[in-house]
Amino acid sequence: MKKGEIYEGVIDRVVFPNKGYVQVGDDTVIVKNGIPGQKVRFRINKKKNGRCEAQLLEVLEKSPLETQDALCSLFPACGGCMYRTMDYEAQLEMKKNQVKALLDQAVREGHQVDENGEPDYAFEGIRRSPSENGYRNKMEFAFGDAEKDGPLTLGLHKKGSTYDILPISDCRIVHDDFNKLTSAVQSFARESGWKYYHKNSHIGYLRHLLVRRSAATGEILIDLVTSSQYTDRKERPEEAALEELKNVLLSIATEGHISGILHTVNDSVADVVRSDRTDILYGVDYFYEHILGLKFKITPFSFFQTNSRGAEVLYETAREFLGSVENETVFDLYSGTGTIGQMLAPVCGKVIGVEIVEEAVEAARENAALNGLTNCTFLAGDVLKMLDEIPDKPEAIVLDPPRDGIHPKALPKILAYGVDKMIYISCKPTSLARDLPYFLMSGYRLERAVCVDMFPGTVHIETIVLLQKLNS
Repeated sequence: MKKGEIYEGVIDRVVFPNKGYVQVGDDTVIVKNGIPGQKVRFRINKKKNGRCEAQLLEVLEKSPLETQDALCSLFPACGGCMYRTMDYEAQLEMKKNQVKALLDQAVREGHQVDENGEPDYAFEGIRRSPSENGYRNKMEFAFGDAEKDGPLTLGLHKKGSTYDILPISDCRIVHDDFNKLTSAVQSFARESGWKYYHKNSHIGYLRHLLVRRSAATGEILIDLVTSSQYTDRKERPEEAALEELKNVLLSIATEGHISGILHTVNDSVADVVRSDRTDILYGVDYFYEHILGLKFKITPFSFFQTNSRGAEVLYETAREFLGSVENETVFDLYSGTGTIGQMLAPVCGKVIGVEIVEEAVEAARENAALNGLTNCTFLAGDVLKMLDEIPDKPEAIVLDPPRDGIHPKALPKILAYGVDKMIYISCKPTSLARDLPYFLMSGYRLERAVCVDMFPGTVHIETIVLLQKLNS
């Protein structure tokens, strides 16, 4: 096989997150973004040390696992929901097997095996999302064009492209209110002659549209993110144009209630959603979400699980795995906005959360006060450094690190506490599998593991494990 050559084959299996394996003669080729059983055409784009990687060009024959229609006009060009044509039970089975394979390998590396050399822990399968469709409570849509010099579009990035933006009208993983609102904003922007912000030249006005919706109340927050480079075909002042846009949005027959319409100015050259200044055009800049009897204030830039009802499954599972912690001190490391810590607060003595993002810590404190939780303390700082400064000693630790897992230098400090049990919540099982052997070779045993599907239709999966001290 040589770079640039085109072949055909059948995807035998897919390993996390989206690596399909195709056998062509004596060569094994990794083809991303496919489904087991698909016959595909692909181009070799990398060959190194006997390892071949290829770009998927075309699906020639569907997989037997593809038993349903995508019901989305952007599938598969968007790439956000690669498994939409798979039956949900088949998705769950595949994700479960992907994670178990990673954990089995990690457990073997950590020498936690039975007399037959098999991984020795309780793998409890996968817990499904309460909703297969319409589950996302937040989306960041981008302005651009679907092709160079084409009409203005508002939507999602085309798979594999930094620039092409596909206009959405029937995205299935969000409530239809999202589709209605984005279509209205796109039409208004086109009529107004507004230009999108070019990433290379840093010229243009429109950048992003941020939409959030409470699963509990149906309240909706809309935030138009622009640069300060306003131009308008109708030569209206910016304030007047935004007032018109506000009225258009309020006239749309949404199922939910619009609680706030905002305008954020972002002149950063980085392609990120951030605020130099945010003005309220209508209503307020927040709403409340309800999770397991607790109330959380959500602002445009709050970090919060994107599947609210799925988060309840995740947090209930974490609480179940942790078991009885009455009167005990629990460390919630990488605590984000403190949701997990607040779920645990009613059943433990004290919670201390550590998070590096100061805005998230402020939100955690505010929400703890909102819920009347007086036994929660949230500290802003890097876990690696903060563990040297906290005088308290925990009886249990909950870890919910970012996608890259736990910093290698923080691991020894976490293990030094010698707590009886730890809960590790991972949004990237490959990072969990990398970290696990270190725990197992440092006096801990993997007792239980389970997956929680927070992202139906996509390659992503959450995993929760219970680690028990061997001499406890």
